[in-house]
Amino acid sequence: MPELRKDPILGRWIIIAQERGKRPTDFLVEEYKVKGGFCPLCPGNEKTTPDEVLVYGREWGYPNTAGWKLRVVPNKYPALVIEGELDKQGEGLYDRMNGIGAHEVIIESPNHKDRFSHMPPHDMLFTFRAYRDRIRDLSKDPRFNYVVIFKNFGKAAGASLEHSHSQLVALPILPRMVTSELDGSLSYYKYKDRCVFCDIIRQEIQQKIRLVCENDQFVTVTPFAPRSPFEMWIMPRQHSSSYIEQDESSLIALAEIFSETLRRLDACIPNVPYNFVLHTQPLRSGPLEHYHWHFEIVPKLTSIAGFEWGTGFYINPMPPEETCRYLREVKF
Repeated sequence: MPELRKDPILGRWIIIAQERGKRPTDFLVEEYKVKGGFCPLCPGNEKTTPDEVLVYGREWGYPNTAGWKLRVVPNKYPALVIEGELDKQGEGLYDRMNGIGAHEVIIESPNHKDRFSHMPPHDMLFTFRAYRDRIRDLSKDPRFNYVVIFKNFGKAAGASLEHSHSQLVALPILPRMVTSELDGSLSYYKYKDRCVFCDIIRQEIQQKIRLVCENDQFVTVTPFAPRSPFEMWIMPRQHSSSYIEQDESSLIALAEIFSETLRRLDACIPNVPYNFVLHTQPLRSGPLEHYHWHFEIVPKLTSIAGFEWGTGFYINPMPPEETCRYLREVKF
């Protein structure tokens, strides 16, 4: 029988439709092929991108030249622009402001053929360090209230360039998803005087039915009410609301568990398209006792159609306990 599950943070309902049940082999994914051709993100083509705002690993040469291990550049076709003022205005009952923000591309490797899920942890570390350093820098701009960092892998997940990269967008307002998480976790905290994320981590470690993997500082779990088969969350064991407060040892441990998590996913469903997003506290808030930063990894395995748009529900054909079992037992 189908089951309705409620997300304990957002209050969002998910339908687990086991009658539509699938195995990892039932998800047909297009084979990943590197097509080649001109790539603006490859070494030697630095002049075809805007000037870099952060670079790691270049030990010789001038800015915007080859020899780097990771490079961050403004998006050539930004969703928001950094120059100008917000100029907030009211028009009757409507509100508007200028599209001010920052939109950057994190080029995760100089090698065009590299896939993020195949990169060793010591190479992944550059990416997670860049996320921290760019958020720290952008937090100095009083126009910005939130920085969202995300990665699209695969055409079905929205990737337009095959060279491994992720993106950053600094926003002047808080996204609805963030305010919903903040409100939901605050409501839980007021009722129980505990962080809901910390409670989730404790329960998942104890029960071990949705715990995919762990190390000394992080856990990967399949959430109780997942939107998609094989959705996973990576969370720090110790309470922390701000990603930018992570030190080097924490980032090393994060790279290690992220590498293992993605390799397990790739072993279950080779070439699976996915998105991952960093959820962290707003730039203008201090430490939050009720909120816990984390990454959410959502494979693109189901489609959003009329029922989902009309209700806000998601239909997931695989219970998270089952996907967790596949992820734990797979050889990778």
